[in-house]
Amino acid sequence: MITTSDADAIGRAFALGPDAVLTGPVARGEVGQIWRLTTATADWAVKEAFEPPAAAEAEHDAAFQEMVAAAGVLVPLVRRSIDGRVLVDISGSLVRVYSWVDLAGRDTSVDPVAIASVVASIHRVIRHDANGVHPWYTDPVGADRWDELVAQLRLAGSPSAELLAEHRDELVMLESLLEPPSDLQACHRDLFADNVLATPSGELCVIDWENSGLADPGQELAVVVFEYGRGDAERTRTLHQAYVERGGPGRLRAPGDFSMLIAQLGHIGEVSCRRWLDPARVDERERNQARIDEFLDDRLTMASIHAILDAIG
Repeated sequence: MITTSDADAIGRAFALGPDAVLTGPVARGEVGQIWRLTTATADWAVKEAFEPPAAAEAEHDAAFQEMVAAAGVLVPLVRRSIDGRVLVDISGSLVRVYSWVDLAGRDTSVDPVAIASVVASIHRVIRHDANGVHPWYTDPVGADRWDELVAQLRLAGSPSAELLAEHRDELVMLESLLEPPSDLQACHRDLFADNVLATPSGELCVIDWENSGLADPGQELAVVVFEYGRGDAERTRTLHQAYVERGGPGRLRAPGDFSMLIAQLGHIGEVSCRRWLDPARVDERERNQARIDEFLDDRLTMASIHAILDAIG
């Protein structure tokens, strides 16, 4: 793990300027954490991965991020090292650096036209040389695994065990809708509200491109409509219409178009339960409980899928 004493090493590796000072971590995600590095010339975001990413994958997601930035979408700009690499080993951790952007907190109530414009702009950037299709976005958790989790949570005295048992049948039913993605192109693949945040000026900035790769833009559109439509038919209709009017290529026509969302939410729920149960992660139990609560309380249902399809006509 890096420490504040690594400021100079990071500054030299990425040519960030003199008088480097590293503070943080200032933010934490599931796969890494962010430090703020201040030099005499600028502030930078230093992302430290918890598990080493593949260099080739990092090059792919950085290249797509750069293409999206060139298309006019606000994103943190990739800073490459002095020898052109995205990833650099600092004190045994692989880090990457981005321009610093001041951002507000998570907000699903952002202007639906604004979010539609951003997503349409991303989807108009056509790139096929990208990280491949990943089972996180395509595969079911499965009935047996859901049953296993219910039993394990009950045995461990989890407050979520009975609620998960109550929703088990619908989770399995949703997974029966899964269809493989067809119109593959590079997509962000994590456009939840944690990663589309407002700047002080109100402009939306899209962060966390490390999971980007091949997906169906229509299936990613379903994620966006669910997240930002907020169960409101008018917001949903406005968002979808604005996306189409701005040239977004994705379309929502049938329940199978929600496959990416179903798979993604299912895996988030499964991983959160597994981590809650892990005795080696007791210090993270509160964090994982919050993710389980979100998964179960604000969940996708068959009814919500049909409501979205009805709203957009």
